[in-house]
Amino acid sequence: MAVPDPGPGPGLDPDPDPGPDPGRDPGARRWLSSRASAPRVCVVGSGPAGFYTAQHLLKHHDLAQVDIYEKLPVPFGLVRFGVAPDHPEVKSYGAEDNRILGIPGENLPGVYSARAFVGWYNGLPENRDLNPDLSCETALILGHGNVALDIARILLSPLDLLRKTDITDCSLAALACSKVKRVWLAGRRGPLQVAFTIKELREMINLPGTQPVLNPADFTGLENAVKDAPRPRKRLTELMIKTALQKPGEMAAQAAAARQWGLKFQRSPQEVLPTADGRRARGVRMALTRLEGSGESAKAIPTGDVEELECGLVLSSIGYRSLPLDPAVPFDTQRGIIPNSMGRVEGAPGLYCSGWVKRGPTGVIITTMNDSFDTAQSVLEDLRGGMLDVSVSREGFGAVGSILRSRGVRPVSFSDWEKIDAAEVARGKAAGKPREKIVDPQEMLQLIGH
Repeated sequence: MAVPDPGPGPGLDPDPDPGPDPGRDPGARRWLSSRASAPRVCVVGSGPAGFYTAQHLLKHHDLAQVDIYEKLPVPFGLVRFGVAPDHPEVKSYGAEDNRILGIPGENLPGVYSARAFVGWYNGLPENRDLNPDLSCETALILGHGNVALDIARILLSPLDLLRKTDITDCSLAALACSKVKRVWLAGRRGPLQVAFTIKELREMINLPGTQPVLNPADFTGLENAVKDAPRPRKRLTELMIKTALQKPGEMAAQAAAARQWGLKFQRSPQEVLPTADGRRARGVRMALTRLEGSGESAKAIPTGDVEELECGLVLSSIGYRSLPLDPAVPFDTQRGIIPNSMGRVEGAPGLYCSGWVKRGPTGVIITTMNDSFDTAQSVLEDLRGGMLDVSVSREGFGAVGSILRSRGVRPVSFSDWEKIDAAEVARGKAAGKPREKIVDPQEMLQLIGH
């Protein structure tokens, strides 16, 4: 699903600000200015949450004017940078950091966060120089979510499939030289708690030239356990059981499979183990766990037993987290969100939040869409109820633009973005791809004459 693009027409300022403060968290909404009859709203961040919030405001308030600001020279956030390039229909982000493992050795070469790795193959400028070492045969992904499956699929996909996507040239070249032929995905809990969805699992199971390796013992008794579970969970578990019980080579996709992937359950990382010279990762020591409770609330408790899994590439896919916006904006460091009620920031009238900084890094694009509509609805209700001061007329981007010019900052306009977009599409067409992303912001700026 693509994010709606309202274009630079009424309501969307044609000169989004790349932002003097790169540490800002996308998703915060500030009521900057308004006229009594034409409220003016500023949206910080041009990802799905920002655009959906703007869309709802413009749709339900005829006179609303919305300025969208973005720190990068290109818009659309996770739609552009966040999800596997072979899934353009689900590209769905707002959290600027990743959760750390908090274990010894996680800073060794060969260990990467999922966020950085995804950013690398999607052309996110800050991750363009990641240069991951893919010279090992076995990779371990810590996490059982859709992002974990995305990464596994990218690592194991035939190059012919990837060449048809907008994956960056440098990452495609690195994957062409990759020695990775086995990928394990490990999680602290069991099969009934995996966070990926059936569509992503089925695609992974049917990946050409790749064999799924699931241990039937991990699924003992689960057929009865999911009889009364919600239908999506039941179907997902049944597919895993069916795959675990299949004999090698039974599926067409597995014929002459040169690569493998598998799921490991009830394993929690304790330490990333270094090579003898201490220069890179060689494996991970895992604590075996048991589950207390059932369903989504089940907790993983260490049993005291451990095992070592040899791998030269470790990818941490245990979730994203938001960062504090500004000392003046309240922030819950424990939950990684801005404290709010229906998007209204606590103790800060006129300030709203949407997306992952509002609810935490969960859900898919439709979740973000509905969440953003709820925040926009709160703004509309506060407007109608007289909760916002609309008595003073302010200039909105006119004032901000003057400040930027006084600082020597030249914003990238929406029409500038269209030039970048056209150049990327033209480069992609020459290579038989949807687009070839420009990953260097300076090259983007040169292209538009900045």
